[in-house]
Order: sequence, then C-alpha cells, then structure tokens
Amino acid sequence: MAAKDSYPSLLSQALHARADWIEKSELSKFKDELRTFQASYAALYNIFLKKGLIREDPYKQEARIGEIEVPDSSGFSEAERVEKLSIRLANYDNQLDFLVNFYQFNVEFLNLDRIKRILGLLKFIDWAHLSLDSPFPITKAVMELTMSAKNGLDPMTLSLFNESLSKISRATGSVMGHLKVLSDYHRESYKFELRATLTADMRAEEATLGNIKRKFASAMPGRPFYSDLVEELIKEDYSDDGPALRDKVLKSLQVEEAKPKLEKQQVSFKQILLEGLQVIGNTGGALQEIAPKIDENEELLANRKKSPWQKIRRLIQQIMGREPDPVVIELKYTDTARGTQVRDKINYTNFRAELDKRSRILGTYASRGTSSQKLAAMSEDQLTQILDRLIRDMQNTHKILSAMDDFFKAEAADGEREKIKGIKPELGAMKNAIVRANQIRHEYNARREEEEQMKKLGIAPGD
Repeated sequence: MAAKDSYPSLLSQALHARADWIEKSELSKFKDELRTFQASYAALYNIFLKKGLIREDPYKQEARIGEIEVPDSSGFSEAERVEKLSIRLANYDNQLDFLVNFYQFNVEFLNLDRIKRILGLLKFIDWAHLSLDSPFPITKAVMELTMSAKNGLDPMTLSLFNESLSKISRATGSVMGHLKVLSDYHRESYKFELRATLTADMRAEEATLGNIKRKFASAMPGRPFYSDLVEELIKEDYSDDGPALRDKVLKSLQVEEAKPKLEKQQVSFKQILLEGLQVIGNTGGALQEIAPKIDENEELLANRKKSPWQKIRRLIQQIMGREPDPVVIELKYTDTARGTQVRDKINYTNFRAELDKRSRILGTYASRGTSSQKLAAMSEDQLTQILDRLIRDMQNTHKILSAMDDFFKAEAADGEREKIKGIKPELGAMKNAIVRANQIRHEYNARREEEEQMKKLGIAPGD
C-alpha cells in the first residue's frame, strides 16, 4: 500500500503519465466525437428550418462567443414556442460550432470548469431519451419537432435525418466517456495541488473542511474551492481507510500498456480523398434546392422593376427565340481579412447556368455509380487537384449565394418580403459539407506528410 509520505511522488508520476496518455491518445478521439455530434445536430437543425418548424434567428450570424454558455432550458408557453425554440436552437448550433472549431483541445485548457460547460451543453437536449414524456421542456419540444420533420421527407433526406439522430445519440455516450477521463484526471490533479500547497505539513487535527477552506483563499487565490474533493483528500490522507483509498487512486490513473499490433494497417490515402470528394459532392443537392428559389426571387424583383415596354420587348425576344438581355445584380461581401465591404457585379444569367452545371458535376462525385470507378482509377495527385478545386469553387459559390440571399431580402419592398424564398438552411448544409471536406483534405495532407517523414527516417509504413 502507498504510504502517505511517498504518495505525493507516486501520484505526481501517475498524473504526468496520465496527462501524456490523454494528450496523445484520447483528445483527438474526443474532438472527432464532438465533430460528429455537431455535424449531426447541424443536419437536423437545417431540416427543422427547411420544414418551417422553426424560424431563422436574424441575429445568429452576429453572435460573438467568448466562452461556452448553455442555452436557456426553461419552459415556455405554447404562444411563444416557435420564437423561443428558434432562438435557443440557433444558440445551441452556435455554441457547438464554437466548441468544435475554436476550443483548445489540450489537458490544461479542458479544466473542471470547462468540462462542466461541455457537459451542460451535451445535456441541453437529452438525445438518448427523446420522448414526449420527457420532464425537460427542450427535450420534449425537440421530440415534437422530430416527429413533425419526418412527415413528407423524401427517402434520401429521411435516411439522413434518421442517421443523424442515431449518430448524435452514439456520439453523446462516447463524449461522456472522454469527459469522465478528463474529469477524473483533473480531480486528482486538484487534490495533488492542494497537498503541495496547503496540507503537506498539516496535522490530522487541523485537517478539517472548515480549516482548509479558511486557508484556501490566501494559499490558492483565484482558484475554485471544491468541497467534495477536499473531503476526499482528508479521507485519503488522514483516515484509517487512507492507504486503501490512495492505492485505488493510483490504480485509477494507471495507463494500460498498449498491446503490440502484429501488423499496422496501411492507410489508404486514395480512400481519404474519395471520401472528401463524396462529401463535397453532397453540396450538389443543396444547389438543386437553391436554384428554383433564387429564380423566383429574381423574377419577383425583375417584374417589379420592368417598364411595360421592357415586358413587351421580353415577349418579342421569347417569340423570336432570342436570348434575353443579361441580368446583372450588385452584391456586397465582407472582406474577412480587411473587415471591409466589397461590391461585385454578378451576371445572374451566367451564374445560374454555371450553378446548374456545377450541381450536375457535383452529383457525379456524390454518387457511387460508374463515376466512382473512374475516380478510383485516378492517381492521388489528380484526386487532390479535383478536391482542392471543388472546395475553392464551393467556398466562392457559398459566398455569392449568401450575398445574393441578403440582396434579395434587402431589395424586396414591404409587401414582397414574405414572398422572398430564404435559402439559409441550404447554405447551412453547404457550409457543413465544405468544412467537413476541408477537414478531410487536411487529414490527408497530415497523414501523407507523416508517412514521408517516416520514410526519410528509414521507417517503412506498417512497422
């Protein structure tokens, strides 16, 4: 059994080994599970928007997040149901995006306070127990949204919806497991710091909760005081059960040696690229849904602006089989590097023709038919060039469509605004696919670079 005088040294060694294991083995898996959770929720959220079950939060894109804050989960009346759900679910989407894309994933940053915040975010909706009988207002409301959303969905979208529900439920369990690993480490690390700073020379009669709390503020200023952990420390260091409790702690921190693998499975770099192409190819479906909406919007504004003579001229052009005059609209973008507004004139006619062409091309990458066989026969360099180009093209297309959505809404008169077709759900789906394809591209580059480094060191893949 671990003696009290040797315990700090043994605990320090165990904590260092545990932290190293978490950093190298667990945090990447943790982030992957959170990414799956966030992407699955985004898919569900966009379907809720598309079905009109919730409304777009006009302030969603303007939200500035400095730290994770769990959205309001209190009850609401039936009259304010849509408004409250729209705001809270938009906030939830923003919070998850901040967690996955802006949080630091290292042991020191993910402390007990941030673990508590992440846990609160996961529990905001009880995905594993969605039910109309749930005692939690938000969980019950999301179950009602889920049931309504499934009505009338086409088979492909319904499959995506059910798969997202399944993934988010599975990811919840995995994330909870990773949070427990982190929490257990930080609890013992906190007690280790208490011993080193406050109780190292404390006699048994002095080691009381009240006495330690009184000395805590000056000894560890700015640190939170956890009564339950202090009581654990007192039992471990000063009770008759102390030796057994200390041994239990050391055993819980022990890192199991990884069993040697007989053969390391070689990475299929081409398969990573093919997955990226399939993901970016899924944006073609969003473009197909966007096209008729922006056509309706453009026609609504064009008819309002046309004079009687212009309408007659257009009719003559149609009778004579001539191409219509080009439609040019001026869009505004935000230059993220400079933080300034940039204006650009877009030939709508040419843009729409290109949009249809791009949608068809993307569909071939999303399918698993004969095009997949042609892609599989290509070299990695060819696939990389295609993936890079498609990601750039879709980033630019997303930028134009976002500005176009703002343009139509801004140009519409008061009586026309309810007729303007919004495309935010489709844009959200596009953004998620672009981000995921970009992540896959970075994964490919990182793994390929790692293999090249191993070759330079004389280490063959699979060793």
